[in-house]
Amino acid sequence: MNLPLADAAWLKEGRLQRLLAVLNADGEEARVAGGAVRNALLGQPVADVDIATTSLPAETVRRVEAAGFKAVPTGIEHGTVTVIVKGEPFEVTTLRSDVETDGRHAKVAFGRDWKADAERRDFTINALYAEADGTVIDLVGGLADIQSRILRFIGDAEARIREDYLRILRFYRFFAWYGTGRPDAEGVKASARLKQGLDQLSAERIWSELKKLLSAPDPSRALLWMRQSGVLTRILPESEKWGIDAIHGLAKAEAELDWTVDPLLRLEAIVPPDAVRMDALAQRLKMSGDERVRLTEWALSDAVAANVTELELARRLYRGSPQGIIDRLKLDFAGARWKAMQEDGALVQAGHLSRLLAFAQAWQKPTFPVSGADLLDLGLEKGPAVGQTLKKLEAEWISKDFRIARDALLKQAADLLENPGAG
Repeated sequence: MNLPLADAAWLKEGRLQRLLAVLNADGEEARVAGGAVRNALLGQPVADVDIATTSLPAETVRRVEAAGFKAVPTGIEHGTVTVIVKGEPFEVTTLRSDVETDGRHAKVAFGRDWKADAERRDFTINALYAEADGTVIDLVGGLADIQSRILRFIGDAEARIREDYLRILRFYRFFAWYGTGRPDAEGVKASARLKQGLDQLSAERIWSELKKLLSAPDPSRALLWMRQSGVLTRILPESEKWGIDAIHGLAKAEAELDWTVDPLLRLEAIVPPDAVRMDALAQRLKMSGDERVRLTEWALSDAVAANVTELELARRLYRGSPQGIIDRLKLDFAGARWKAMQEDGALVQAGHLSRLLAFAQAWQKPTFPVSGADLLDLGLEKGPAVGQTLKKLEAEWISKDFRIARDALLKQAADLLENPGAG
């Protein structure tokens, strides 16, 4: 079954059409492959455009350079050349078949068989090709699965996973983004049977895939099936006794309140706020420094009760981590909104938390107006007493809601110097 994409603006774009013309000349063939075709058929944005070709890598390089394009051998041993046409990069890959696999990487043989190239790919919806005129070529039943929003392995699910265990995570990630209803039963069963193969993956790849999954509009169904199959516990044991129910309310709040989808906040929704375990999790998955800090600061921040005053919240924001507290408030507010669908009392709580969240997001940390240099100017000698006096003054300033003026604080400092036993 073929469908036209002739009216797609990205396909008609001049640089792509020129490159396809160069690669299609003199008996060779080239087609757009994979994600660009999938997204176009699903009505989703097309970003990167990959091309499959019958020409061997060396011939691809020769052709594109002769046409005045730049060729970068980014993965030439696997058949991939990045071609830059007037600043726009395109990955061009020779048709391949797998000769040997080890659960993560494959040795490939180049060929000219489009069906063999399609059948080595992971899912049917990722194995579609488009001609330069917009004709879609479907060799594995991907169009039917696009139309029914089914994510299905090409061929035997277990065999495809054994070729590359990363496909387990890709199965749930693509289901989160493109699937509806239940995921393919054979895919779920195979992922459950082979989940130990995930131990072969690098921490960076696991976190990268999990983050992409958590960035889907609503990852809750994918997470549910990952939990059912044991895959989630395998890669995120911290979630095992905590639960994933909070993700429902968070996804709903993001959609209805126009919050930016935040994969780290979503991760916080399904793991316990235990600073030691979160630091270990961040190290295990080799998160960035900023991600690690945010995760641990969230875990260290106490929950904010709905009846807390704005003044008390301001004090907590000043002394603690504003981002950690905001994350706590967002999760609790989203949870209260979700709970309010069944309980009227939760609606009141949600209202209070909404007010506190707005306050926290608008809050700007005030600057304590006294420094150690000010105390030295007053005659205090260098040493621990400087820091101790500053702490006393700052505590008083905070207790008065940051409203004591600098002159008044300096007068208090002078009084402390004259009467060290005071305060």
